Amino acid sequence: MLQVKNLTIYHKKDLRPLVSDLSFTLNDGDRAAVIGEEGNGKSTLLKLLYDPILVEDYAEYHGEILKNHTVCGYLPQELSVMDRQKDIYTFLSEEPAFLETDYRELASMAGKLGICTDLLYSDSRMAQLSGGEKIKIQLIRIMVMHPDLFLLDEPSNDIDIETLKWLETFINECPFPVLYISHDETLLEHTANMILHMEQLKRKTQSQCTVFRTGYQEYVELRQKSIDRQTRLAQEEKAAYEKQQEKFRKIHDKVEHQQAVISRQNPGGARLLKKKMHAVKSMERRFEKQAENMTRRPDIEEAIFFRFARGEGIPAGKWVIDYDLPLLTAGRRELAHDIRIQVKGSEKICIIGKNGAGKTTLLRLIAGQLLERTDIRAAYMPQNYEELLDLDKTPVAYLSQTWEWQLPEHGAASPETSPEPYAAAVYDATAPEKADPHSPAPYAAFLSKPQLADSPMPRQGRPRALTKEELTKIRTYLGSMKYTVQEMDHAIRDLSGGQKAKLLLLKMSMEHRNVLILDEPTRNFSPLSGPVVRALLQDFPGAIISVSHDRKYIREVCDRVLELGRDGLIPVPETAL
Repeated sequence: MLQVKNLTIYHKKDLRPLVSDLSFTLNDGDRAAVIGEEGNGKSTLLKLLYDPILVEDYAEYHGEILKNHTVCGYLPQELSVMDRQKDIYTFLSEEPAFLETDYRELASMAGKLGICTDLLYSDSRMAQLSGGEKIKIQLIRIMVMHPDLFLLDEPSNDIDIETLKWLETFINECPFPVLYISHDETLLEHTANMILHMEQLKRKTQSQCTVFRTGYQEYVELRQKSIDRQTRLAQEEKAAYEKQQEKFRKIHDKVEHQQAVISRQNPGGARLLKKKMHAVKSMERRFEKQAENMTRRPDIEEAIFFRFARGEGIPAGKWVIDYDLPLLTAGRRELAHDIRIQVKGSEKICIIGKNGAGKTTLLRLIAGQLLERTDIRAAYMPQNYEELLDLDKTPVAYLSQTWEWQLPEHGAASPETSPEPYAAAVYDATAPEKADPHSPAPYAAFLSKPQLADSPMPRQGRPRALTKEELTKIRTYLGSMKYTVQEMDHAIRDLSGGQKAKLLLLKMSMEHRNVLILDEPTRNFSPLSGPVVRALLQDFPGAIISVSHDRKYIREVCDRVLELGRDGLIPVPETAL
């Protein structure tokens, strides 16, 4: 059993509350899903529950965490740099229970996870494994401990659909409490019987935690009904109050006017009017008290507000790629042969397959080809964002690179190098006060800019200083993605996985890319932002070539699904997913 009493967690750097006065109890059979936007402290909560030492560098807390000698199995969201350099057997054997576990039991665990038992004794480094294989090896290390409580941070990341179904069964049949973070809405719908919703309100200055003992879908529906009901009541009460105020103002103005013109020869009338004005003042105080007790609009955390610019499509008859690969290898391993992939126009395809099948390797090869093309403007989102992100830069500095080039022979930015063509949207600074404060973002109206010619952004030139207007636009974009002012100036290495993913999407949008090569594009987006991301990718006017195990993404975004196996890419019917 795990019991948490009045837990409050603060971020040391900016003193931002991550968790405020959280209390809950986990009992056997509880399958508690922690949900919330990226950067809201979900991973910090799990780390703290497992071992406070893991967060002492950046967070402090007060409150009670009672585990009552419970053995906790903890799955981190990412392996440490040190663990990635270890060979598989060394990594596993550092857990004493692994060495004490019978071979047949290990073989049974490996079989359930869809990995070869020999892999457990391999001298291959953890860094060489696919994302899904890393997760499975870590699950083996946890399972041999026979823990009384599972703390799982994004266990569904990077694992194939077959293993996702196994994970669902594992969570549902586990006799012990399972507290897990997941952005996979299908997994949440199929497993959770308790929800911990962590929200950051008022520009991330106020933390709100909701504990609800129900399934995920029921929670979403009840929450929305509650929001709608409270919003309706607030609107109705506000309308009635404004009518009352209008009547009051008429009475007040009438009495005030009468007082101003009353004859001095009529002292009795003046006294009467004075009494009337006293009654009017009393009425005003009652109205003020009534206003204090009126139903307020619900304080909720909104999803991100973002879209790609229109007009960035590819003609229907244009080949994006017609690619043949006789043999796909990884090191000395032969993964697949006779691979053929064809994409035309604005088609959106998804490649699925078992972990270790070579999906990421294939996507890298495709990206290498498309990024060199000048007739399209391709962009690549790798599974490991650090391949493209300078971790020492701030989000503002990273996005500033979009506008940092101009040709050496020009004293000012030419039409080909000006920032405007590469901005997907521009903040409407003319009327910020007109924006609905309860709309998806207070960053107001975003207006699509016309597309420039099909020439890619120049890669040669010299840097220039950004204008105040350009910096304002960048901060506006980041604001629409739910970055706080402080987070805009944090080093990228301190950001969550979801915040890093947002940076890459913004970069693609600002550079007007029309072909997106995406490796697990939705894996770090919350259930709140996930539908927004899927909708914008569905509406993206260009082509998308992706790898994903997100079943909602596959169903809602992709036109075709191909499964990578030993014999190449095989079309998958929709009914098979």
